[in-house]
Amino acid sequence: MRGVFRYGLRALRLVWQTNRTLLVALSALSLIAGLLPLGIAVVTKLIFDAVLAARAAAGHAAGHVLTLVALEGALVAALAGAQRGLSLCQALLRAQLGQRVNVMILEKALTLELQHFEDSEFYDRLTQTRREASSRPLSLVMRTFGLMQNAISLLSYAVTLVSFSPWAVLLLVAGGVPAFLSEVKFSGDAFRLFRWRSPETRMQTYLETVLAREDHAKEVKLFGLGPRLLQRYRDIFTRLYAEDRALSIRRDSWGSALGLVATGIVYGAYAWIARATILGSITPGQMTMYVMLFRQGQSAATAMLSAIGGMYEDNLYLSTLYEYLETPVAPPLGAASRGPNPRDGVRFEQVSFTYPGAAEPALVDIDLHLPPGGSLALVGENGSGKTTLIKLLTRLYQPDRGRILLDGLPLAEWDEQALRARIGVIFQDFARYQMLVGENIGAGDERHFEEEARWGAAADLGRAAHFIEQLPRRYHTQLGKWFKDGQELSGGQWQKIALARAFMRAEADVLVLDEPTAAIDARAEAEVFEHFRSLARGRITILISHRFSTVRMADQIVVLHKGRIIERGSHEQLVADGRHYAQLFALQAQGYR
Repeated sequence: MRGVFRYGLRALRLVWQTNRTLLVALSALSLIAGLLPLGIAVVTKLIFDAVLAARAAAGHAAGHVLTLVALEGALVAALAGAQRGLSLCQALLRAQLGQRVNVMILEKALTLELQHFEDSEFYDRLTQTRREASSRPLSLVMRTFGLMQNAISLLSYAVTLVSFSPWAVLLLVAGGVPAFLSEVKFSGDAFRLFRWRSPETRMQTYLETVLAREDHAKEVKLFGLGPRLLQRYRDIFTRLYAEDRALSIRRDSWGSALGLVATGIVYGAYAWIARATILGSITPGQMTMYVMLFRQGQSAATAMLSAIGGMYEDNLYLSTLYEYLETPVAPPLGAASRGPNPRDGVRFEQVSFTYPGAAEPALVDIDLHLPPGGSLALVGENGSGKTTLIKLLTRLYQPDRGRILLDGLPLAEWDEQALRARIGVIFQDFARYQMLVGENIGAGDERHFEEEARWGAAADLGRAAHFIEQLPRRYHTQLGKWFKDGQELSGGQWQKIALARAFMRAEADVLVLDEPTAAIDARAEAEVFEHFRSLARGRITILISHRFSTVRMADQIVVLHKGRIIERGSHEQLVADGRHYAQLFALQAQGYR
């Protein structure tokens, strides 16, 4: 029973916060719908007895019979109206509550850290939450009201049936118990199956994305992957369907068998009541009422037990929602908006970091000093830790050991928004938003997201203004192919949009470019970085690039290998040393000869 009512109050509170008026209406209509069936049964009994009395009196009481018939008709109409009102309230609440829960899920996502989104188990939980949890709170509340409504009806029936026999009341409840136990058992099985196969369900969703998204269409067609991926999609469905089919067959088979038990009890009671009428213990009108009450009562008892089983199932699914919403999030680390020594720049002191679940560290004992106005280039093979270093600088992750300081103050003591306002960064895998050109640029600084003047200034700095002016609606052109009249850009144009996005943060004094120009030719990249350097005077600039023609522009070059700094110095110094950097430079230079 604890599993049945575990989240009931929380779901009820959620519905109350969503729309109090509809919840009150649901409560009132449930009460009315619970009491009216007894009134109808009593009036039916009175009609039956009145008809017999009218026949005995040669029709002199016909007017009374017609009055009772009109009363029963009014009660039936009222019951139909109450049920229609319940359906309307449910429909309105379903839309509002679904929206509210989805917003709660997304609001929680905004508070989570990057490591959560890089965790496959977390994605499974998020998939479970988004698939079921938005509909389950209303389902739980409606089952609760249904339980209350049927409990009211059953109580009113029981009070009346006691006058016939207390055993009749026990039969009402006993008839629904077997089916109830079966439903609870199979609800638990269905939920365990739902949780166990979340990774496969997520793989199905991913395959749908690959087969039906424009950013995958080129390779899928070129490499002929479509039939193979579609078959893999079918295979997953076949496995999932086989499990669902087996569970459904077991569930319905047991339900049918146990339903026969309930049917037998109903007709056993029917025979009992008929025999009592024949023996003269009750009148024909009472027989009609008791039979009606017994049938409706058993329906109410079965509905109550079914509601309890359904509430148990809803609570199981709601557990995924509340597990997600209660995912622990680290409290804000600091509140500072400035450091004690603005001339100190950025420092890494013995910084080490290992990704959650990884066997090897991504960074080990990193020591760096980036003074204001200085430029740093990070060089190294893929996986050497370059991007990880930037993730730590932007506090997307916390170091396992050591500390990072900005203006003489550890990053942990900075207010998160104040810190990130100081840093403009574009990663290699920058987002391509299916929004307007200007909004793609404005995304670089949410505070000025819709300021068109800032869009133009940032586009000039990012060398994107020229091609934007050629677009059909300039900065109001829809980008991407997901929406009507969307324009697709070349890889180089997208990268210039991303560069412009970095320049939206006019007050940022740490600028980071993490290989955002990979789709631009070497000459254009050199021009972009030369332009970038001229605009970034007085700021700290960090460049990550595999092109040494660009890297050599930096004041300081750091070479990373397996998370460690193995060389540092200017381009001339590192070439003269003849070590790892010089070898890489020679290999690339040879390719241009």
